[in-house]
Amino acid sequence: MKPGIHPDYRPVLFHDIGANAFWLIGSTVGTSKTYTHSDGVSYPYVALDVSSASHPIYTGQERKAKSEGRVAGFNKRFAGFAGKGS
Repeated sequence: MKPGIHPDYRPVLFHDIGANAFWLIGSTVGTSKTYTHSDGVSYPYVALDVSSASHPIYTGQERKAKSEGRVAGFNKRFAGFAGKGS
């Protein structure tokens, strides 16, 4: 390997803010923030909005569509026009 051309691979602490879950994994992501993990060591820190710990598809808490959504409202409003033709 050529020296000086590869990114720095190191342990990085990822934090899902929505689920308050932490992952310590190896990464090359660039960040200037640091955070002291539960093991007492300070690691580079990246905050995440969504991860597998908080995403509805992964957690099984998928939102169901309302029965009175846009399509249902449209069909209710214009139901009388469907029977009229030329």
